[in-house]
Amino acid sequence: MVNIEIILIYVNDSPYNIDMKKILLSLFFIFPVIYAENTVSDIFKPDYKNQLFMNVEVALAEAQAELEIIPQWAADEIKLKANLKNLKQKDIDAEHKIVRHTLVARLNVWKRSMDDESSEFLHFGATTVDIWDTVLVLQIKDSIDLLIDDLLEVEEYLITLTKDNLYSYMPGRTLGQHALPITFGKKTSTWLAENRRNIERLQHIQSKINKSGILKGAVGSYLGLGYNAIETEAIMMKKLGLDEPSKDDWHGIRDVFAEYALTLAIISKSFGRIGNELTLLQMTEIGETEEYLGSRSIGSSTMPQKKNPRGPGDLIEFSRVIPRLSEIVLDDMINSFERDGQKSDDELKAISIEAEKMISRAKPLLKELKINKDKMRMNLDITKGLILSQRLTFYLADKIGKDTANNLMHDVAKMALENNLSLAEAALQNAIIRKNVSQEELENILNPETYIGLAVKQAELVIKEIESKRDY
Repeated sequence: MVNIEIILIYVNDSPYNIDMKKILLSLFFIFPVIYAENTVSDIFKPDYKNQLFMNVEVALAEAQAELEIIPQWAADEIKLKANLKNLKQKDIDAEHKIVRHTLVARLNVWKRSMDDESSEFLHFGATTVDIWDTVLVLQIKDSIDLLIDDLLEVEEYLITLTKDNLYSYMPGRTLGQHALPITFGKKTSTWLAENRRNIERLQHIQSKINKSGILKGAVGSYLGLGYNAIETEAIMMKKLGLDEPSKDDWHGIRDVFAEYALTLAIISKSFGRIGNELTLLQMTEIGETEEYLGSRSIGSSTMPQKKNPRGPGDLIEFSRVIPRLSEIVLDDMINSFERDGQKSDDELKAISIEAEKMISRAKPLLKELKINKDKMRMNLDITKGLILSQRLTFYLADKIGKDTANNLMHDVAKMALENNLSLAEAALQNAIIRKNVSQEELENILNPETYIGLAVKQAELVIKEIESKRDY
């Protein structure tokens, strides 16, 4: 999202001569990538906010002119002067010291660039909170666009990670214990699917944000805006790229903002879970994954052998901070009467920025994650075949009955653990098993690579479903 007008204003106000200005402009249009990527942090910076403020007032004036509430020439003048050279933050700060009102300070500064007659129709019939609410809606809308783009990039890395590890055999663990064999691709397919649900959650809340532009007056009943107020509001929001607004006055409710914040909290927990998992998988005793930190990175200042994970810990920290911010936004739903109460605009800004930082931290971690396939396979054998005791139980059940087989295998597994035997060694010491299972059959049964269920197909189906939703 490039604010070309801001670039042009900068060039026009620069001290360079006319030829230098032409060079700067040509560079911008030849190399737009230099300016092409805003961050969420940029969206909440003063210039971006001030430009959105002017855009909202212009849309209001144009809607009112269209309905003949104000003269067209006044709306044209307001639009003509709606650029940042006429609304510099230093001038706003100086004016604010006098009037002590954030919006009036901006209006006063901006009016100085207009003819007196046109300035009379600026902010005609509107109230401060509606303007700032709509500015905030536009900021969150733009933030969601960027956050979805970020999650789509994460999705790309997770698709690759899953495809590359469809057959990376590893122990599946429950309650920290080896349970049954799986593949790493099966594991990451759950991350992939969860990330897609988070994209869809943001898309869902975006549809509500798009209906949240507001122009309803001081107590939300459209007083002061005339009989065409509802139509004015609808035209105004369309000009701002928003959908037809909700008819209710949500200003004192703020549930959509709360849902946005809670959505970011859910997303943070998704990344916190991945961070926690990767921290555990990188443990010295497990060693199945490793965060790439560069060839010259230092894990510890005093213990040279350490390869401390950093990104995973950062994700866990974000998963603690973001939900706390969401609680403040959630509390903002409790307000008095029609429109009284404290607004959590600062927390909405903070939570949006923190969410972007979190996803930006996750990108290189997942893109460059090192997978130790050999260690994963070795770890499958740590229990000396006991991870396949279920398979042997099922095989015996067809021959001696389910309950009998289950009781028998509990005894065999216990003997193996107590005597430090492999499952095969313990099984072959049992007469019933020797009678029903040959040594060749036992070797095939105790091959973990042939006992992963539908793990590969499952992961492939997740990839297929998500790839069908991506706009390549």
